[in-house]
Formats: sequence, structure tokens, C-alpha cells
Amino acid sequence: MITRDQSALLAPVDRDLRLDLFRGIGLWMIFLDHIPHDVVAWLTLRNYGFSDAAEFFVFISGYLVGWIYGPIIAGGWFLAALKRLWRRAIEMYVAHIMLFLLFTAQIARTARRFDNPMYEHEFNVFNFLSHPDELIGQAILLKYKPVNLDVLPLYITLVFASPFIVWCLVRRPNLTLAGSVVLYVLSRWFNWNIASYPPGTTWYFNPFCWQLMFVFAAWCGIGQIDKIARWVWSKAAMALAAAWLAFALLIVMTWHVPALEALIPKWMIKAIYPIDKTDLDMLRFTHFLALAIWVTHLISRKWRTLHRAWLRPVILCGQHSLPIFCLGVFLSFSAHWILTQYTRGVWEQLAVSVVGIAIMIAAAWLLDRAERVPNLFVKVTEVEEADTVLESAPADRSAVAPAGH
Repeated sequence: MITRDQSALLAPVDRDLRLDLFRGIGLWMIFLDHIPHDVVAWLTLRNYGFSDAAEFFVFISGYLVGWIYGPIIAGGWFLAALKRLWRRAIEMYVAHIMLFLLFTAQIARTARRFDNPMYEHEFNVFNFLSHPDELIGQAILLKYKPVNLDVLPLYITLVFASPFIVWCLVRRPNLTLAGSVVLYVLSRWFNWNIASYPPGTTWYFNPFCWQLMFVFAAWCGIGQIDKIARWVWSKAAMALAAAWLAFALLIVMTWHVPALEALIPKWMIKAIYPIDKTDLDMLRFTHFLALAIWVTHLISRKWRTLHRAWLRPVILCGQHSLPIFCLGVFLSFSAHWILTQYTRGVWEQLAVSVVGIAIMIAAAWLLDRAERVPNLFVKVTEVEEADTVLESAPADRSAVAPAGH
């Protein structure tokens, strides 16, 4: 029998619209970043710092796991959390396989229609089209992945492991976080990663390294960040974070403006490069943390603007992140071949970017409306049942009316 306290733990948690907002922004950034030579992509984070939308998603996912399932597991409902999280992992796995099949079909059709094999090689599907029988099996094992489909296997792995991560965090939060740091260091030192396909390659997002971002976020989500809040958001820490963001901006600008590279000492260039995304370089990790410190300081959970209509589209996209991400992958390739086959003018780049985001917003709106259909169906059913009772009632309604009416 479920007690009142236990049912409260299993009840839905109020949404933090900030998380939906930034997840939606991340989806838009991923879409734009996947369009080569797109002028609108200059609006995305990767052009102004070391981190990008990948850190957004992994951190938000980890934070939500800790925030939502920490109290559930602490309340003794580990199996309930396991069931929910593994079901979510299975949903993402099925979405990845379906996205893989449809995405490769889209690329193959485009390559044949325009007689341009460039697409097959550029998106790493040439081997699949040549040996589909072998590579379908590799794709099912998450070893073979076309370009732009690398991030979902990382999420699947982290979400699958998350019940055990949160279980450890609830009991020994600091020790679990320390273990995550040790795994990160060892994986970088010994080059641990998961084998990919073709042989000799590994996952683009190394889960042994990216787990640090996920575990740290879950550590924050279970409430541990509140214990050090006065230091995290102290004037000294925020000044240091601002300086680090400014330094990252200067380094990234040297990639776009070669004249600025002369301002960077050679010893510093040797020290910071390469800034590795596969193994979650510390420059990327710390840049994201510096950004998060300032964003959470400027935007509180009760920020009234979160409920304004003009932010609703991006929040809706964030609330339906999995299907919108899959849609964004298709749209980014569609925008790519349109610009490749026809023209790469600025206005055309603006057009395909705006249209793509508009389609993502429309899809999110439709998904949101679809979620409300069951509630409407219940109300309609209740009305129909009431009509049936009235039709079967006696013709003289006074016969069943309470006395005094």
C-alpha cells in the first residue's frame, strides 16, 4: 500500500522553465551548427566560447535526473526510478535507430537525385549504403553512427546508468562525485573509450569523460550545490568566472580573426591546444561552469519573463527535446543540400535557418496540443456518460429530484 508521503514522491514535479528555455535554445543552436557555412550560426555559443550546446544538454539532463529522481530513490523507490529511467533510455534508443534509418535514407535519396556522392562521404553513410547488412547490426550496437547522430548514444548510456549514479549520490554524494573525477582522469590518461565502427575508431562523445558533466549536474540536482552556494555565487567566484569567459572569448576570436593570434603567447597556445571535445576538455567544462554561474545569477526560477508569450516557442521546443532534436537533424541536412545545390547567398542562409526554426516551433506546438488530447477525451467521455444517465432517467424528473427542489 502506497502511503501519502510515498505517493507525493512519485507525483509529477513542477517544471523549472529555465531548463526548458535553455534546452530549447540548445536545440536551435544544434540545428544551426549542423548547417555548414551558415551565417546565422554566428549566433550560437560555440563562436564565443569553448563550450557549446552539447554541454547544455548533458548538464540539464543530469540535473533533472538528480532533481527529480533523487527524492524518489532517497524515499526507498529505487525500482520505480529504475523503471522510469530505463523506459526513457529505451525510448531514446528506439528514436536513435529510427532516426538512423530515416536519416541515411534521406541522404541516399538526395545523393541519387542530384547525382552527387559528396553527401554519402560527408555524412559517413557511404559504407552503410555499400554494406547495409553488416552496418545495420553495427548501428543496433551503437557502434556505427553517421555524422550528427553521435550525441544520442551518449545520452542513452548516461540515462541507462543514471539510477545507479543517483543511488550512490543519495548515499555518498561527495564520494560519488570524487569517483566520477577519478574515472574522468583515468579515461583521459589511458585513452579509455568505447569502440566504434569502422574498426580503430571510437565514440565521438567519450562516455567515460562526459559522465563527469552528467554526474556533477546530478550532484547539483540533489541539492548539494545549495551547501556551497555562498562560495559559488560570491563576488570573487563571479569575478573569476567573468574573467574566464572573457579569456575564452579572446581565444575563440583568434580562430576567426588571425591578426588577434599575435596577442596570445606561444607557450599559452601549446598549453591550451588541442581543446578536445571528444574527451570533454577541462577548458570546455570550466567555461560552461563559468557561464552557468552567471546565467543562474541573472535568471532566477521566478523570472517573470519566462511566462511571456515571446519565449513560449523556445520553451515548447525544450519541453519536447527528443522529437525536436530528431526533426532538427533532418532539417539541418535539408538546409545543407538546399544551400549546396542551389545557392549559398546570405539571404538564402537566413531563409533556410528561419524556416527550419519555424518548423521546429510548429512541431513543438503540435506535440504540446497532442498531449492535451487525452484530458479533453476524458471530459468528453464524462459528458457522454452524463447524457446517457439522463436519457435513461424517468420522464418525470421530479420523481428523482431531492425533496424541497
